[in-house]
Amino acid sequence: MKACAAALAISFGLLTVGLLPAGQSSTSMDKEKSGVYAELAQAPDKARAKPNPFEKDPDAVAAGRNLFAEHCAECHGDDALGGKRRRKGPSLREPEVQSAEPGAIFWVLTNGVVRRGMPVWSKLPEPQRWQLVSFIRSLGAVPKTPEKKPDQGRTSMARTTPASASA
Repeated sequence: MKACAAALAISFGLLTVGLLPAGQSSTSMDKEKSGVYAELAQAPDKARAKPNPFEKDPDAVAAGRNLFAEHCAECHGDDALGGKRRRKGPSLREPEVQSAEPGAIFWVLTNGVVRRGMPVWSKLPEPQRWQLVSFIRSLGAVPKTPEKKPDQGRTSMARTTPASASA
């Protein structure tokens, strides 16, 4: 299973090399993202396989939103985009998080990422951690904005004159 995950990660990395913004190397981008989101990949298979008992419960999303505001927004931001204005938490709306198994997100919440400043939330009751997972998954990924080429967005300045005006 881990070999398969590694092969997928390598394939994804190779596919994205051609999609990088000018001036950014795949190595720097890979290190940055892999470092921030690597803990999700570290979740044991047993934890990863755990289903969210609140997955279909809309009240869990609302409860998770309140818990997020109380415990998580300080680092990840109210919008969960993280990393802005001295916030140390990464975006939770990146595809790496949004496509992660609920059990992997739960595992990271439970165990924290202490070396990166994320506290251990194992003292938070298990149902509340699952509610946080429900809320995080409800956010969805932020769509990537396509990069504009230098000549995109310019409108033609040529004027057309009606035939009646030239007479």
